[in-house]
Amino acid sequence: MPYIKITTNIKITDDREKILREELGEAITVIPGKSEAWLMLGFQDEMKMAFRGDTSPLAMIEVDIYGKADPTYYDILTRRLCDITSATLSIPGERIYVKYSETPHWGYDGENF
Repeated sequence: MPYIKITTNIKITDDREKILREELGEAITVIPGKSEAWLMLGFQDEMKMAFRGDTSPLAMIEVDIYGKADPTYYDILTRRLCDITSATLSIPGERIYVKYSETPHWGYDGENF
């Protein structure tokens, strides 16, 4: 049950969103037991954002998973997420943050896992 949300201050075109969906679907498999089959994605573009007082292109990526994962996998996934976002949206890696959350309770279709 992973969820990845990308919030950025630039426009995400339909073509770029499609690339992100495909690439993020592959990237989530870095974490054992996680797959595109259960991946939910969210994109919020053209958000008013600044980093270090600068409004140049930037992104905040939030990753939420059901359960826990070894931090080693987060290190690998962070690199992949930054590479994907940088290549697809032309945002420099030093202007991308990645935040992880581990959720012990996750609901789906009227029930909890």
